[in-house]
Formats: sequence, structure tokens, C-alpha cells
Amino acid sequence: MQFTHEHEEMRRTLTRFIDEEINPHVEEWEAAEMFPAHDVFRGLGSLGLLGLTKPEAFGGGGLDYSYSVVMAETLGHVRCGAIPMAIGVQTDMATPALARFGSDELRREFLAPAIAGETVACIGVSEPGAGSDVAAIRTTARKDGGDYVINGAKMWITNSLQADWMCLLANTSEGAAHRNKSLIVVPMKTPGITFGKKIRKIGMMASDTGLIHFDAVRVPQRFRIGEEGLGFTYQMMQFQEERLWAAANAIQALANCITQTADYARERKAFGQSILDNQVVHFRLAELKTEVEALRALTYMATEHYVAGRDVTEWASMAKLKAGRLMREVPDGCLQFWGGMGFTWDNPVSRLFRDGRVASIAGGADEVMLGIIAKHMGNLPGRR
Repeated sequence: MQFTHEHEEMRRTLTRFIDEEINPHVEEWEAAEMFPAHDVFRGLGSLGLLGLTKPEAFGGGGLDYSYSVVMAETLGHVRCGAIPMAIGVQTDMATPALARFGSDELRREFLAPAIAGETVACIGVSEPGAGSDVAAIRTTARKDGGDYVINGAKMWITNSLQADWMCLLANTSEGAAHRNKSLIVVPMKTPGITFGKKIRKIGMMASDTGLIHFDAVRVPQRFRIGEEGLGFTYQMMQFQEERLWAAANAIQALANCITQTADYARERKAFGQSILDNQVVHFRLAELKTEVEALRALTYMATEHYVAGRDVTEWASMAKLKAGRLMREVPDGCLQFWGGMGFTWDNPVSRLFRDGRVASIAGGADEVMLGIIAKHMGNLPGRR
């Protein structure tokens, strides 16, 4: 993938924002288990970074998806995983379908403020009884006059405790599971929405994660994104961008983990030499770097295909699978070379060890990615 001067300028702008406005506060926000999403998003919005690929008519940059990939990769410089994930929800998970299929009225009302950083968005797919199995969701949105009346619950929802609106997937008919769902914009202050206790996690501490209940929540039918019954299809399209984003975001964080470990091992002495001088250490770091560069190549290739207008479901699934696996393997391997320091809470590698574990779960578990890849290979039972 060839990067232009515009790509590099955007990378420099975002890196400067991270260094000045995010990283100095990461420890405070991690301890608080919350970061000020509205403040951070306003800053990013003022720089034009929340709508790189969105239509210019609504404040976006009108750029191709390679710019989102560069942004996701650059966010790997943030000293935790929670804040990049929250930003990615805004840019590449809650808004792609709205930007592509929403009415002009809906895009003016919800997309434009999200691009400007004036509002915070979240994506409501997962439920207490349905995560990677999207077809199994039970939340309903039934027509009543000109409204939808929504009942159900959404769980593991990033940004939801600060969000102004949710891109909600709900069953809008009794038809087949892949054709009875719609995406609906739901303002989070609508009567009938209640919030369960904030979910505590083993990682991604600065990101607020909520359990949301919907009890006869009424929204206008004009808040539906695109056609009724196509919500599952739209969500699968959004997943392509979400999974490419997740893979790209992992690259820099993994590379930084390896570099930090090499620097520490170079200085730490044991048995008369630096830890890094041991062949088992510098060979292992070389192996891990090779794996990260393979992920980079796969992600860039998938992005090139996506920009060219091709279906990249298989490639995006491969990249997301590889990123999730490396988010487990790299920090685990590196942590060993930090010795006791690696087992401390504030160590950067131990933080990646905790934060990165969700990469094999969120946005489609590893096993779902493997199923998609097997399907494209023609190897699933009953599909040969």
C-alpha cells in the first residue's frame, strides 16, 4: 500500500494530538476507569479526524479507507488500548452504515455532529445472550403508528455510558433471522433506556462498557438506517471495516511492545550479561517482529482490495484473526523477558497483555473468523 504526503500529514497530526492531549492523561483515565470522551472527540473532530472516509456533505473528508487504516495504526501509539477502541467505535463501527445508507435528514441530525466530535456514538449489537452470533439477538423494535417501540437489552457496549446515540440492531419482523433485522439510531436520553452497573473488565480500563436496558423505548421510524430488514446485511458490511480497523490498530501497539522489551532487556543484566544477549531472547523478539510485519502486509493487502471495491470479508477475517492471536502471543512472550517487572500493573507490556486479550473476542471471536475463512475455502460441513 502506497502512502501519500496526505497520509503522512494526517499521521503526524494525529501523533501530535496523542502526545499532547491523550498520553499525558492515560494513567489518570485508566485509574478512573473512564476517559472524557466528549473532550477527546471534540479535539479529534476539530482536526477532521473523525470522518476521514465520510461524505464531505456532512463534514467528512471523502477519503478512501486507506486513511482510516493509517489512523487506526497511528492510534497504536496511545499508551493503552481503551481510548483507541473508543475512537474506533465512533469512526468505524457505529457510523459506516449511517454514512452509507442513512437518509440525508438522519445524516444531518446524527452523522454530522459525530464527525465534528460534538456527539459520542456507540454500536448496539451484542446482548447478554448473543455476541458473535449476531443472528441470535432478541431485542425487538415493533411498529406503532409512526414509531418503533424497542424492548430488550444490549451488553458489552463500548462508549455507552457517555454516548449521545446508539446504532442499534434489532428485530423488526418475525421473518428469517438474516432478513428480519434493522439498524436504528436511538438517542440515549430517550425515556425507557436504563443503564446497568458499569461492567468492570480485566483490561481496557479507561473505556466505559455498559449493560443497557430498553423498556418500551419509542423512536420515530425515520431513525431507521436504510431499508427495513437489511440491518443484518448492513452490519456485516460494517464488520468488514471494524475488522480491518482492529487489525491495523494492533500493528503499532505490537511493534511498540517489542521495541520496549528490547530496550529493557538491553539494560537489564543477569549472570554477567544483558538479558538481550541471550540467543533465546533476541531470536524470540526477531520471530515476533516477523509475525507483526506479516500482519502488516496482510492488513495492507486487504485494505488495497477494499479500496478497489472488492469484497474483503475473507481477507479482513484473516487479518482480524491474526491480530487477535498476536495480541495474545506478543505481550505474553515479551512479558517473560521483563521478569518481575512484567508482572506489575503499570508495566506497558502487562497493560497490553490485559488490553489485547479482548481482540480475540470482540468484533467476532477467533472461532467466528475461522468459520468465515473456512466458508470461503469451501470447507464448511454441508457446503462442499
